[in-house]
This record gives sequence, C-alpha cells and structure tokens, in this order.
Amino acid sequence: MIGNLNHVAIAVPDLEAAAAQYRDTLGAKVNAPQDEPDHGVTVVFIELPNTKIELLYPLGDDSPIKGFLEKNPSGGIHHICYEVEDILAARDRLIASGARVLGNGEPKIGAHGKPVLFLHPKDFTGTLVELEQV
Repeated sequence: MIGNLNHVAIAVPDLEAAAAQYRDTLGAKVNAPQDEPDHGVTVVFIELPNTKIELLYPLGDDSPIKGFLEKNPSGGIHHICYEVEDILAARDRLIASGARVLGNGEPKIGAHGKPVLFLHPKDFTGTLVELEQV
C-alpha cells in the first residue's frame, strides 16, 4: 500500500538557523519558507536526491508544533510521510485494520498541494505517520 518515503519532518525552534545549517553546513538545496495556515506551520523543504526533509516551525498560537517544541525545546523528528496511490482507499484499509486516522478522517491539502492524512503514533510504534497521495 505505501510507496516511497516522501519526507521526514523535523520540528525546529529556529527555522532560519536550521535552514542555514542544511544549506551552508551540509550543502543541501533549501527551498523558501512557506506558510501552511490550515496545518498551523511554516515549512521549509530540503531537497535530497532520494527524498526530502521538511523543517517545521509553529505558525500561530494553536500550532501543533508549538506544543511539540514545548516538550522538545531543541526540536526533533516530528513525523514521517509515505506516498500512497489512493488516499481514500488507504484510509479505508487502515481503518478496517484498526488503525486510527487523526482529525475527522477526511484528507486535507498538504504543503505539496496534495491530499494528506495523519495516523495515530500509538498505532505505528510511537511514530506519527503522514500519508500523501501522489
């Protein structure tokens, strides 16, 4: 059901410093920040030959990343994102197998302009999983 690893998301306390570290220290291609108000985050994508790194920074007081950073002030891995061909079919299969889809179960449009869903970390060995339709 899952396809390629789309990205690994890292919550960061300082978006500019984290982007500079990837660009200047690691020599990676770093894209411009983009606000995602529906998700309460500002994101920066780092492009790698085989996947992406998504830097997450809180956008607004209701941001889920704000709470994550309060618990993890230095930041850290927030979630991993896998690609799926059909997000609704994947959702239905996961629910039938007992996995919990976060929110109301309906996909939202993610940072790449494609439908996404998040799966409860307690159902996936403590890892928040995002699915993105390709």
